Amino acid sequence: MSLPAVPPAATGPAVEPARDPYRVYLDSLASPESRRTMRGCLDRLAVLISGDEAASGAGQPWHLLRYEHTVRLRALMTERGWSPSYVNKHLVALRRVLREAWRLGRMSAEEYQRAADLPTVEHTRLPAGQHVPAEVVGAALAACEADDSPAGVRDAALLAALYSTGCRRAEIAGLTLGDYDPASRSLRVRGKRDKERLVYLTSQAVGRLERWLAVRGRASGALFCPIGRAGFLRFRDGGPASMTGQAVADILARRLAQAGAAPRTPHDFRRTFIGELLDAGVDLATTQALVGHSSPATTARYDRRPERRRREAVDRITLPAAEPL
Repeated sequence: MSLPAVPPAATGPAVEPARDPYRVYLDSLASPESRRTMRGCLDRLAVLISGDEAASGAGQPWHLLRYEHTVRLRALMTERGWSPSYVNKHLVALRRVLREAWRLGRMSAEEYQRAADLPTVEHTRLPAGQHVPAEVVGAALAACEADDSPAGVRDAALLAALYSTGCRRAEIAGLTLGDYDPASRSLRVRGKRDKERLVYLTSQAVGRLERWLAVRGRASGALFCPIGRAGFLRFRDGGPASMTGQAVADILARRLAQAGAAPRTPHDFRRTFIGELLDAGVDLATTQALVGHSSPATTARYDRRPERRRREAVDRITLPAAEPL
C-alpha cells in the first residue's frame, strides 16, 4: 500500500537551503557520522513519500506531512520487513525533521505535535555483536608487528587504544596529539553530542602508542593519520591529517583477516571492554563514565554476567546416557 497523498507544495521558487528542514536538521548534528546516518534515513523516507527510488530528502514537503502520513510511513517501514531498531532510527529522524519544520515556522505547533506523535516499535532483542577473545587481539597485533612499514606500527597502536579504552571508532579517528597525556596515560575523547571525557591506556598500549609517535613525529594534528601506499604519512594544514571512523573499521578488518580471525567490528572491542570491566568488579557508574554512555541502563545492556550465570545453571543438568528399554 502506498502513502496517502501528500498535498503538493505551493508553486514558486525552490526552498532555500537555509529554510529546508532537511538541511537545517543535518547541519544541527555535530558528528559527520551522525549526519551521514540521518541523511540516509531521511533519503529512504523520501523514497517512501514520493515513490521515486532516486528521491532525496532535500526539498521534500516535510512541512506538509500530517499524522495520517507519518503513521502510514511507520506502517510501510514495518511492512517492508525492516527491523524494529531500524524503524525506530528512521522515526527519530522523522520526528527531528518535523521539529525543524516547526522551528522554521513552516508548520504550526499543533500540526507538528500530531504528526510527530508516533510510538516507537516495541521489541526485545539479544545484544548484537560478539566478544573479542584475548587471543584474537594478540593475533591481530602479531599481524601488525609482521608489517615493518609505518602502517604496521600505526595499526598496532590504534588496535591497542581501541581495545584498552573501549572508544567508538569515530572517537578514535577524532583524536589529536594534544589529546594524549603520557604522564597520566590518558586520552581526552570527544564523544556523542560533543561530550568530553578522559579514558586511560594500559601500560602496554602506551608502549605501542609511543612507538607510533616516534614514526609520526610530534607535529600537532591527528593522533592517527592515513598512510599512503608508498609509506608516507598524509598531512593537511601542516600536520597529520585525520582519518574517518570507517577507516578505523577497515584497518581492524584488514588486520583480523591477516591474522586468520573471524571478522569483528570496533563496537565488538567496545562491548568487550565493558564486559571485561564489569567482570573485573568495576562498578556500573565508573564503567558508564569511561565509555561515555548517557545512561547506566545502556551500559548494563553490555553486561555478559547474567548470560554466563544462565549457562552455568544449565551446566548443572546432566543429559541421561542412552540406555535400551
